[in-house]
Amino acid sequence: MYDLHRLRLLRELSHRGTLAAVADALGYSPSAVSRQLGILEREVGMSLLEPAGRGVRLTPAARTLVVRTERIVRELEQAEAEIAGMRTDLVGVIRVATFQTAAHGLVLDTIARLQRNHPRLTVEFTHLEAEATVPALLARDFDLVLSEQYPGNPPVPHPGVMMSTLAEDPLLLAIPTAWDAKSLKDLAEAPWVMEPPHTAPRTWTAAACRAAGFEPDVRFETADLSLHTAIVSKGLAAAFLPMLAQNPSPHMRLLPTGEHRTITLAIRAGSDSNPALQAFTTTIRSL
Repeated sequence: MYDLHRLRLLRELSHRGTLAAVADALGYSPSAVSRQLGILEREVGMSLLEPAGRGVRLTPAARTLVVRTERIVRELEQAEAEIAGMRTDLVGVIRVATFQTAAHGLVLDTIARLQRNHPRLTVEFTHLEAEATVPALLARDFDLVLSEQYPGNPPVPHPGVMMSTLAEDPLLLAIPTAWDAKSLKDLAEAPWVMEPPHTAPRTWTAAACRAAGFEPDVRFETADLSLHTAIVSKGLAAAFLPMLAQNPSPHMRLLPTGEHRTITLAIRAGSDSNPALQAFTTTIRSL
């Protein structure tokens, strides 16, 4: 029988991409990871890794082993959830990956309620870039992930991940109160603040302006939506803001766009029956 520890190292490599990344995540040296995978190759009797530039890639035999190992890991996670369900109180640590506005508007309140109701349950969260969330979830760096999808950018399904809609967050047009503008078309000559290029919010906001007949004059770029609010309030630019992100200001007017972003919640298949995760999801949905 193949060694499960070594199989999980191979699985980690499939998710993290490099021996160095596996070593860093698990607290080993790269040479120790390489040595264990070499032993696994001898157990299997076939090559599992092949050179790819400066790194390595998995062979077909290795990919077959990873698929089977994923099933084993899901079964173990299900067993962990069932054992947790036998306890009379909730204990342990939940690791959450989230984006900025969900952290401010949803996660902090959820943590506060859980601390009152389940004092032995700890919730940790990390602000993580969107493109890294699902790989980090599958690699077990996190137990639960909150992410956002803008119109025209639906989530990509991933085997082993269960994703559900948490909330629909209206998208608003934010305009300085001193400006005499009543719609998006009135802002063709206006300066804008937008998120950085190649992000889903930027793609949507630029497309909305183009649909209104103009190319936006982007003067300011930042992923910090509280800074968007400050820039609009000071009369420096217009912006699109999700309802969850906006802070009321007498110097800013908000107009509906008729569009919304979707806030999603993702967990690994097999962990959905874990009582601690159920407590988190129940609490965040009740806000």
